[in-house]
Amino acid sequence: MENTKTAVLTTALFFSLILNLPCQSEIIDKGKPIMKAISLLDSADVIFKSRAYEKALEIYEQAMTAAAEQKDRSTISEACAMIARGHLILGRKDEGRSWLEKAREDCSDSMPLAWSRYLGVRGRFEWQDNELEKATATFKEMYEYCSAKQLYERAIDGAHMVAITGNYEEKIEWSLKGIKEAEAGSVYSWLGPLWNNLGASYEDMKKYPEALDAYLKAREYHQKYGDEKNKLVADWAIGHTYRLVGNMPEAEKWMIPILPWCQKLQDVEFEGLTHRELGEIEFCKNNLKPALEHFKLAADLLKQVDMPNWDADGYNNIISKISEIDSILAK
Repeated sequence: MENTKTAVLTTALFFSLILNLPCQSEIIDKGKPIMKAISLLDSADVIFKSRAYEKALEIYEQAMTAAAEQKDRSTISEACAMIARGHLILGRKDEGRSWLEKAREDCSDSMPLAWSRYLGVRGRFEWQDNELEKATATFKEMYEYCSAKQLYERAIDGAHMVAITGNYEEKIEWSLKGIKEAEAGSVYSWLGPLWNNLGASYEDMKKYPEALDAYLKAREYHQKYGDEKNKLVADWAIGHTYRLVGNMPEAEKWMIPILPWCQKLQDVEFEGLTHRELGEIEFCKNNLKPALEHFKLAADLLKQVDMPNWDADGYNNIISKISEIDSILAK
């Protein structure tokens, strides 16, 4: 589907934070090691959210070492689970899987923080293994467990992931459930991704007016709590969906400012996707030469980010549009 990658992109990335952390010896020397292991874990979480994954892995390993000195199994398990998740994101699934197994060895469902973290990472491995039913069951288990233990943000994460891995009915149900939880718990930073997932689900179902409403709500929260990439993708999704509902003037109004924004952020993927949208808009207006130029630029840029592999149908549609316009202009 056209917007699947967009949904994933906005799913997980909320903040852009930069920390100057003290080294491990400075932290551990100033207090009880267990508390400092937890402090290291918290610091690694913040770095992880900033997408500095390699740096986060270093700090998670420090947290694991500090926790091991005091036999703090819960923190060991949490750190191992997040090391596994970092390797998964970085394309090192096999290495990550061994860390996930270690996380499981050190925790049980009597350890709320460790068990909830383990479930969230296990589900993500199942998702990336394309075992969607298994992943969905894991994320539902995570949601119910975290809700019962009053781990509200982790419960929301579970609902959020069901809205990605579930069937269409589950995507709608669990997006709405996650939104309700986030509003009730005042966890507003989650509302952008949750509304975005709801929009993506409606779009996949070709319910474009409903998708547009959801994307507009998502934008409200991305503007308040998201980073620049979140904001860019939110605006792109709105312009894209205005095109799908047939409102070309609004679609063009939203899309044109996104091109220089993409160039500023050096985001080749969304620069290509924006050229594709502008090509579709010009084609609908029967402006064939500008449309052709946009589609050619889209094809070149999206080939650079390997779109033929992660969305072969979408890329082939662009190539077909180029051929179609070339044929018309040649007559």
